[in-house]
Amino acid sequence: MIIEIEVHDETDELSSEQLKLVETIVNFVAVEEKVPVGSEVSITFVDDKKIREINKEYRNKDTATDVISFALNDDESDMFTENIPNLLGDIIVSYPRAVLQADEYGHSIDRELGFLVVHGFLHLLGYDHMNEEEEKVMFKRQEELLEAYGLQK
Repeated sequence: MIIEIEVHDETDELSSEQLKLVETIVNFVAVEEKVPVGSEVSITFVDDKKIREINKEYRNKDTATDVISFALNDDESDMFTENIPNLLGDIIVSYPRAVLQADEYGHSIDRELGFLVVHGFLHLLGYDHMNEEEEKVMFKRQEELLEAYGLQK
C-alpha cells in the first residue's frame, strides 16, 4: 500500500470486498495523484442520522449528505516532512445514501462507493468545486480516475 488507510464501518453493512475496494481505489488515486508514500487518511462509513449531525455541526446544514471531507493539510505549513506522517484528513460517507444513489443513478453500489470515496479523497488533495471552473476540473479528474480504475458508469 502506498498510503495508510484506516477504514471504519459504523454501519456494519459493508462487505469485506467493498472495504477492500475502498482501500485499493484510494491507493490507486494516491499513486495517480503522486501523494507522498506513507501519507494517512481515515474513511468512516456512517448512517444518515450521523452524517446529518456532522453536516449540521461543521457545515451548518441540517440535512443528510453523501460525503463530507475534513482536510488536515489546508495550508503549506502542514505539508509532509521527514519522519512525520502526512495526515491528509478524514472522509465520512453515508452508506445508506450511497445505496440509494446507486439505485437512483442505475449503477452498482461499488461504483457509487468508489465515486464518493474518490470525491472525498480529491477534496483532501486540494480539489474543490466552489465555482464552475473548479467543478469542471475536479469532476473531470474524478471521472478519469474512476474509469482508469475500472469503475465506469
